[in-house]
Amino acid sequence: MHQRAAEFETRAGERYGVDVDVLEFDAGTKTAAAAADAVGCETAAIASTIVVSLSGGERDGELVAAITSGANRLDLDAVADHFDADDAEMGDPSRIREVVGWSIGGVPPIGHDAALPTVFDPTLAEFDTVYGAAGTPSAVFAVEPETLADLADATVVDLTE
Repeated sequence: MHQRAAEFETRAGERYGVDVDVLEFDAGTKTAAAAADAVGCETAAIASTIVVSLSGGERDGELVAAITSGANRLDLDAVADHFDADDAEMGDPSRIREVVGWSIGGVPPIGHDAALPTVFDPTLAEFDTVYGAAGTPSAVFAVEPETLADLADATVVDLTE
């Protein structure tokens, strides 16, 4: 198992008291479609974690996380509105790595170095099991959506286009 995937697995157990079964794929899971193909599920059952940077308002410069269905596109204007910011944009990869502790393409929905305000796409609740990144662009883990929202301390709200 890749070192970062093993680190995620250990962190999930120690921090949240959950045993996760990390699945790794040689072909990679960098996109929701690739992850769905690898796992054998619908693209909508992929729980993509997108880290967004806010600007303006009381949360100026703050990073927030959005756990969205792989079939949906995040609406950055809706994210800004939800967090009372003037604007929202995709987070800078180096800043995400520094603050969150994971690199883009493998950012898991839980187990970050810093607590991030998090929103959760209600589309994911339509599935018995969803799959989130497990620390690398080629690793995912399976989890019930309600459990994932609880572990991530996420607010369920539709902020997709």
